[in-house]
This record gives sequence, C-alpha cells and structure tokens, in this order.
Amino acid sequence: MASLRNARKTQQVHRERHQPLERQHLGALEKKKDYKKRAKDQNEKRKALAVLRKRALNKNPDEFQYHMINSELKDGIHFEKVGDEELAVGDVVQDLTYITHRRSVERKKIEKLKAQLHILDVEDDNPKNTHILFVDSEKEAKKADPSKILDTHPSLLARRFNRLRSNQLAELANNIKDPSLFKKMSYAKSKAYKKLAQRMERENKLRIMQEKLEVRKKLMNNKGKDGMKPKLVKAGTSTSAPVYEWPQRRKT
Repeated sequence: MASLRNARKTQQVHRERHQPLERQHLGALEKKKDYKKRAKDQNEKRKALAVLRKRALNKNPDEFQYHMINSELKDGIHFEKVGDEELAVGDVVQDLTYITHRRSVERKKIEKLKAQLHILDVEDDNPKNTHILFVDSEKEAKKADPSKILDTHPSLLARRFNRLRSNQLAELANNIKDPSLFKKMSYAKSKAYKKLAQRMERENKLRIMQEKLEVRKKLMNNKGKDGMKPKLVKAGTSTSAPVYEWPQRRKT
C-alpha cells in the first residue's frame, strides 16, 4: 500500500491558478515557468552588459593593430596599403565564391522588394516624364484647371502613377471606415523602403569586397611570372578596389 501511495504522489499534477475574474483586465496571470524564463533572460543580459562594460573600461585606445600600418590617409581620404598578401590563392577563391553567392542572394531580395514597391513614387529632381494637356485655345489654356481636366484631387497632380479619379476617391472613402488605416499603410510603406535601402547598402558593400577579392586573386595568380609586375594606377579605398595596369605580353 505504501508503494501505491508513493506512486500516486509522484504522478500528482501541481496546477497553478488562473487569473481571477475581477483581475481579467490586467491580462494573463504570470506562471512560475514564465517568470523563470524572464528572470534567466534578464540575468544573462545583465551579465553580458557587465562584461562589455568591463572590456570598454580596460580597452587601450593606443593598442597596436596591424591596420594602423596597412592603411593611411591622403588628403583626408582613407587608403588601404596593398602589399604582398599572406593568404593563399585557395583561400581567396573560397572567400570570393562566398561573397559572390551572398551578393547574388541580396540582389534577388532587392529585386523582390522592388517588384513589391514598384519604386514608382520616388520623385526625381528632374523627372523624365511629363504630362501635357491640350486645349482648343490660349484663352482656355489660361483658365484651365488640371485637376478638373484629369478629374482628380489637386494634391494628386504631382503623382506620376495611380492617380485616382474623383469617383474612385469617393468610393474609397466610403469603403474605408477606419481612418487610422492610411497611417498604418504609410508606416508599413516607409518601413519597407527603409528595409530596401539597407539591403541596397549591404549589396554595395558586398560588391566592393568582391571587386577587391578579384583584384587580389589576379595579383596572386600573376605573382612571379616572367618577372613582370602590374603597375598600380589607383590605390584602393574603403569604397573602391585598387586599379592595376597589367603589361601586355606578346603571344607566341
């Protein structure tokens, strides 16, 4: 009997009470397992911040780094010193393959975002397209109202796409009952454009890195051949790869 009683104790499920009815407006009642997860996460973040704070206090700003001697400033522009590379050609090829793949992925994501947003509402300083309205006489041209001719709202005249007519605007206002919907739509649109700008910036950085790796690969493949070294035409910067001029070889 004692064994049965002990087995029943181990199989008993300990349940926690729910939120009382008079406190339902405060949300769900936090359980112990939820509190343990939140406390564990908070303690981990606190420890990580303490470690970072300690590293920042112990950091020596004058500590030597190889980048101090591998780069320099010329007329306020940052240049990378290009010398003999320590990496093997195989490592450069491997890095170049990975960077090319990542850039291809970013380009596909950018094209997908552009297809969703259409990039139609980006106004240029000098727009290429113009909309010419024709009338019968000069007198009518002076009195003509573009918003009446196009049957749209005056605030939509500057738009080069999706210019709704008056009846469409009236129908849209009747169908949309929530006035905050326009605000949500504009917020989502700005958020999408911000994401697109970040991806385009990332793709540009990958392009610069790819060009630098391609130049490095050519230099390493050409090393020690016929004693003819390429001539540096333009030093590399943080935004562009170095430019070399290879001597012409006579084909035999």
